[in-house]
Amino acid sequence: MSRPAPANRLARETSPYLLQHARNPVGWHAWNEEALQRARTEQKPIVLSIGYAACHWCHVMEHESFENPEVAAVMNTYFVCIKVDREERPDVDQVYMDALHAMGVQGGWPLNMFLTPEAKPFYGGTYFPARSWMQLLTSIGQAYQQREDREQLEASAEQFAWGLQASALDKYRVSTSAEGLSKAQFDLLLQNMAGKFDHVTGGLDGAPKFPMPGVWRFLLRVHQRTGNTSLLTQTMLTLRGMAWGGLYDQVGGGFARYSVDDAWLVPHFEKMLYDNGQLLSLYSEAYQVQPSEWLRQVVYQTVAFIRRELTSPEGGFCASLDADSEGEEGRFYVFTQDELRDILGSEEPLASAYYTCTAAGNWEHGRNILHRRQADDDFAREHQLAPEMVAELVRGWQQKLLKARAQRPRPALDDKILTSWNALLLQGLLDAYRAFAEPEFLALALRNARFLHDNLRNGAGLWRNYKNGRATIPGFLEDYALLVQALISLYEATFEESWLHEAGQLTEYTLTHFFDAAEEQFFYTDATGEQLIARKKDLADNVIPSSNSVMAHNLHRLGLHLSRSTYTELAAAMLRRVQAMVVQEPQAFANWASLYVALLHPTAEITIVGPEAEVYRRELSAHFLPNVVVAGAQEDGTLPLLEGREALQGRTTLYVCFNSACQLPVHSVAEALAQLR
Repeated sequence: MSRPAPANRLARETSPYLLQHARNPVGWHAWNEEALQRARTEQKPIVLSIGYAACHWCHVMEHESFENPEVAAVMNTYFVCIKVDREERPDVDQVYMDALHAMGVQGGWPLNMFLTPEAKPFYGGTYFPARSWMQLLTSIGQAYQQREDREQLEASAEQFAWGLQASALDKYRVSTSAEGLSKAQFDLLLQNMAGKFDHVTGGLDGAPKFPMPGVWRFLLRVHQRTGNTSLLTQTMLTLRGMAWGGLYDQVGGGFARYSVDDAWLVPHFEKMLYDNGQLLSLYSEAYQVQPSEWLRQVVYQTVAFIRRELTSPEGGFCASLDADSEGEEGRFYVFTQDELRDILGSEEPLASAYYTCTAAGNWEHGRNILHRRQADDDFAREHQLAPEMVAELVRGWQQKLLKARAQRPRPALDDKILTSWNALLLQGLLDAYRAFAEPEFLALALRNARFLHDNLRNGAGLWRNYKNGRATIPGFLEDYALLVQALISLYEATFEESWLHEAGQLTEYTLTHFFDAAEEQFFYTDATGEQLIARKKDLADNVIPSSNSVMAHNLHRLGLHLSRSTYTELAAAMLRRVQAMVVQEPQAFANWASLYVALLHPTAEITIVGPEAEVYRRELSAHFLPNVVVAGAQEDGTLPLLEGREALQGRTTLYVCFNSACQLPVHSVAEALAQLR
């Protein structure tokens, strides 16, 4: 008598991605001790399948294979099957993605790995068509039942598991320059970065093209420090290319995850919170450097998109919007010319010219991805319109198209709330508030910060996730690093000392539970958390800056705010550990490179004291001052930078200091800026 198929256990989970698979005939487990113990008890190999809710090819493989009863029967017969949401469990994803790379396979999602009962990997890949997947399952399943074949697979798994234990620093252990953080090394870094530029459409060479906000924020810092106009030109070319292309939602605001081509036209249509948070920061800083109406529009429209489509009733920000709707990728966002005519009437020809739409279309099934090729002033001249008329027309088109689009079936929303991604959006809102002094941006930021404080604190530490009133997964270094970063910025935006104290407390927690004193870097996982087959360190940037680079920035800023030289010294030591790779491959270490800019010159400490401290702070914030920490109070404060600082003669006073040595007190922002120069 055949054994009944194991039950699918995913219905008990909160992750939208796992719930998408809860009705599969596959006997899925979530990643937990129950699943791992079953594999050990039954001595069955594990199929580990990792993806995320907005992943197009994850949906394809589910439909082709995991919903297929014949495929499911083979999986259930030979394997213990585990499904992982990579956004909830980046620690698991990180370990097995590294294993895939060690096998010589290019990474991506879905990530499908075959493990021994002890969770050690011996084979893997990404998307498999149903026929190939079935053949692979049968081959491995039957081989594992043969003693000799099984021993070979387990020997291979032991080698991979041993390799995964190697320190991340081993990959980057190139002899550090004897001159340390020097201008000569930094000039070489810039030369290596410039060799990667696409000078035609912006971004880095090749396709697909990811926004990589950290690269362009780094170049803005170099321009601010050196006045290098070519770097600013390349940055603005990139920002315009992204904002005019299909990567940016011309109707509703917000950015897609990446462009599949090299001209920013065809996006992978999912919208991720982490991209939009970082791009808010980038476009806001670019506006501070070179104010322009189109940069302002991108920021305001993206905030409107976040508020409209990704904000929970409680004040948290949801993770993502799917690429697919109505069974097609991008269907929600594209229009045929006939559809445009139905919506816009007699204005369609002008709108089609503005958004580069044709009857044949530039996308599947005769549909158009709306995008731009001209600045508004050039479009106005070509069509003999007043510039203000173009702005008015575009606003009208966007309103009508947004209203029409709202009637379509919507892409699925992944409404889980992740601490680190919320922190990136919180930072983006604060950077936007600094640039535009828009009260709504600060109100949205404060609401989110209070939500995180009330719902994602786990005693002295943090939770990773929140859904339906539940937080279930302890935080990772990424969560701590990015929230500390945002809390420091929130203090500088409000002068409410409680936010800086919370940043300091969370930093102390990471030093106790994540720090590796031997290598002067932080592990990705908490020492008190689940022990996987390897404990990794996150050093190189991905779509999110590396957690260690963010922690190094935090230690530098907090060390100045709190007068803790141990923090600032550790930040410099962390950078020196990876300096050689930052110089050689700066595009992959851009956030470290931004710290390099900061440490080449003393960071200014500006303290504002007096009745108009908030007014002066807003005036100061309009300027792009990346290598500055700002403290302030209307009256006496308790923070070190406020000690001994007072409002002279009852007038609001600014103190500009470098390495705790201060210039003469001044009474205007203009005078303080002159002292900075």
